[in-house]
Amino acid sequence: MAIIANVGFGASMVALNAYLPGLARTSPEVVALRSNDMADNHAETYQKSIARSTAHISAQGIAIGYAGGIFVLLMCLIPVMVLGGTTWSLRVAISISGLWWALGTVPSALWLKSGNEDELGFRRQGIGREIVMAWKRLGDMLRPSEVKRLKNTFWFLSAWFLLSDGFTSITSTAVLFASTTLHMPASSLILVSILSPLAGISGSLLFPRIQKRMGWTNERTLVWLVGGAALVPVYGCLGFLLEGSGTSFGGLTTPGEMYGLAILFGGIYGPFQGYARSVFSEVIPRGEEARWFGLYSITDKSSSFLGPLIVGLISDATGNMRYAFFFLIGMMLLPIPILLWCLDVASGREDAERYAEETERSGGRGALKDEEQRLVSDDNNEDVEAEAETERR
Repeated sequence: MAIIANVGFGASMVALNAYLPGLARTSPEVVALRSNDMADNHAETYQKSIARSTAHISAQGIAIGYAGGIFVLLMCLIPVMVLGGTTWSLRVAISISGLWWALGTVPSALWLKSGNEDELGFRRQGIGREIVMAWKRLGDMLRPSEVKRLKNTFWFLSAWFLLSDGFTSITSTAVLFASTTLHMPASSLILVSILSPLAGISGSLLFPRIQKRMGWTNERTLVWLVGGAALVPVYGCLGFLLEGSGTSFGGLTTPGEMYGLAILFGGIYGPFQGYARSVFSEVIPRGEEARWFGLYSITDKSSSFLGPLIVGLISDATGNMRYAFFFLIGMMLLPIPILLWCLDVASGREDAERYAEETERSGGRGALKDEEQRLVSDDNNEDVEAEAETERR
């Protein structure tokens, strides 16, 4: 059940993110510019409008998602508290979560348009063969020739590999540090888990306004968010300087500081998630959002174990989890040079558009298209043979 739930969750996030570029292109601001021929005559203004719309929609989605998460968390706490935390109460809580996800699919099914399978070159061939073709498509995306054609897309993915693991590691390390070093009870940890997403809602709604006021691009806003998140482990390292000083506050030595850092980190993590997928959506080919956001999700999941593993090894080797904060600082700072000096979003946008146009002209995706056609031909041959066998009988 856990495997099925995680696969379903991962697939739903890929589908959710894949809608983002299309929604941005159909936003009122972008449609107005396109109707006035601004897309061709003022390409830079048009692209900036798409970037702003993407960031705005993404931020709103994160805020609404956090609000929904807090709501269902409070709903799940009711049976747990009423029934005294029994196994049955946990089953009821899990059922409420499943029902919440099921109800959440209804608006998507009613209001979000489905993609055109013919334009994307897909055809239903059965679950087994679809899975095989999905892995072949992934291998095709990772070929050196594809990396060269979309180098900025892969520069971002390399930064995302480190950043997604860094943020996840800060979250897990903070919880362990709070419970083992600061000796915070379960009730306090629950409060931390509520304060952080509440701050995430505020941050997701606030940062687009800050971005507009400061005139930042999406990628520059993302860099500032990463730098802000790095302050959390930096503050934890200050505890080494304050040891033996007689002070009872500072350097993450009290539960009150953990509450403050939870608000700070939550206020950064929410908009970070929104801006990360906004920047990525700008450098992926039009019409192929689902498979590229699939690679985005795979990059995230493939790195998720590294940070916690290294944090655990550092903690076991030193006997002090605070030393892991130095590692977390490096995890957060290392991707910044990639975002600042290697990633060129404007060039990546042009490469992605050129890639999409070349794909449309070629009528598919080369070897993979041929393989899909071969599989369809095999299916048709099998159907013909089955009909012939039936007639002979």
